[in-house]
Amino acid sequence: MIKLELDRKKNEMRVREPADVTSLQNGFYGWMEHGELILAPEEVLYIMDIRNGRCFDEAGNTYTFNDVASLFSKNKKFLARYLTYKDWRDKGLIARYANEAEGCYGRSSVKKYKGGKLELDKFAVDGVFFEDDLLTIIDDEAAGRGLYEQYWFGQFGTYKAAHRGRIAKLDIFETVFLVTQGRLHLKNATLDDVKKAARERIKYFDDMYAVYEDWRLRGYVVKTGFKFGTHFRIYFPGASPIREGEEWVHSRHVVHVFSRKNKLLISEWARAIRVAHSVKKTFILAIPGKKEKIKVNPKKPRLDFLLYHRKKDGIETPKTGAPRYLMYSLTEDEYIGGEELAKALEECKYFGLEMMMAISDRESSVTYYLIKEISIPGSDYNYYEIEWTQP
Repeated sequence: MIKLELDRKKNEMRVREPADVTSLQNGFYGWMEHGELILAPEEVLYIMDIRNGRCFDEAGNTYTFNDVASLFSKNKKFLARYLTYKDWRDKGLIARYANEAEGCYGRSSVKKYKGGKLELDKFAVDGVFFEDDLLTIIDDEAAGRGLYEQYWFGQFGTYKAAHRGRIAKLDIFETVFLVTQGRLHLKNATLDDVKKAARERIKYFDDMYAVYEDWRLRGYVVKTGFKFGTHFRIYFPGASPIREGEEWVHSRHVVHVFSRKNKLLISEWARAIRVAHSVKKTFILAIPGKKEKIKVNPKKPRLDFLLYHRKKDGIETPKTGAPRYLMYSLTEDEYIGGEELAKALEECKYFGLEMMMAISDRESSVTYYLIKEISIPGSDYNYYEIEWTQP
């Protein structure tokens, strides 16, 4: 049994027994003050839950798990923090409080994507915009075919059977882009008319279009991601819709736009990531809007825990190594905001660590997502690859 002592005046947990102090220090729990080991709330609950800890106050009264947990129940997302902390510890790995982070650890990496530029020839085509469908039709066969085969704008003929049909269909993003670029003239609508219709039907259309345009201008092909539960799928510069031999070119990346003004239910967000990974596509999170410098208070971090991971001959510890990740603890039934996530990711960059998002579901099972920053030459926006992982 490990004896835990509650200081009711300070609402603080201490360990005094020398053998218990030594055992917990060896496991990298708590911190020393005046010869006593002070424990954080999540550590106390873990010791009571897993390591046969028992809690008493000065008068010798016994406190149960719920008695102790209730003392901290007003703490923000307290159970999410405890359950994710517990899961990491249960894997034999070390987690410490995020406010222990010091300086930049230099353990984060930025994945650089290929840079490019869209070069459009001088041309102009006519089309008709269908407001209820948010589609534009080009019935000039040669112009529609050229847009499709040379630049992969729209769908000429039938999907994966371009020879069946003579018209080209442009989606709303392609329509706005080509009108903006002066390559498309609409016989029945202005650019303002098209944008107004889009904003009425598509929430955060301007943010979605900004991301579409950002990738398109850099030479990437951007198509709908509907089949994969995301906003867009991405093809790298040089991709063509024309089949080579028996194979069609396949996208390897999907992009989900997360507006800074938006809030999304964690379970819905996680579902989109899992769908992408189930079809072997890299999930990219796009946070549009110019990158901003965010103030980081090391003593009051937005993130929850410093995570130590594995190494070739064992595990990393505060004594022998540096943390690998910063944990962001969440539950499946809470909402996360785009601005909130952007700030948390900037905090990771400040400390030179990658984010490990840990989501506790209704059965208290924890799912992990590793988030890595990516860079596209010339872009002012934040993009991140998100990968489902098992620590």
